[in-house]
Amino acid sequence: MIMITGGAFQGKRGFAVSELGISERDIFDCSVRDISELSAERCAVHYELAVKQLMARGIDPLGFTEKLSCDIVIMNEIGCGIIPLDKGEREWREMTGRAGCIIAERAETVYRVCCGIATVIKGGSN
Repeated sequence: MIMITGGAFQGKRGFAVSELGISERDIFDCSVRDISELSAERCAVHYELAVKQLMARGIDPLGFTEKLSCDIVIMNEIGCGIIPLDKGEREWREMTGRAGCIIAERAETVYRVCCGIATVIKGGSN
């Protein structure tokens, strides 16, 4: 598994397409698709929104993440910045961070993309 993380609109998806050989048809976009349709896709993007969907349905996002079988998982970093006042938003941030830790632990390579530039933060080479 490969994990790609970074801030919103930093070029994570473009990096996966240009550098990792992913085509748009290989991508499962969790921002527009029902997470129940996710199976052994090559690449899941916006996994932080998959966590939100799972929480809304009362499904344990950490258990779901443990079973995830995608080759590449792309997720936005959402834990930086101002802490939300809304309890649900704080819980979503926490679950997303914990899911990200599970993915990073399982991944052979983890990239952080900022301004379209990828930095290897685990495994691989840059």
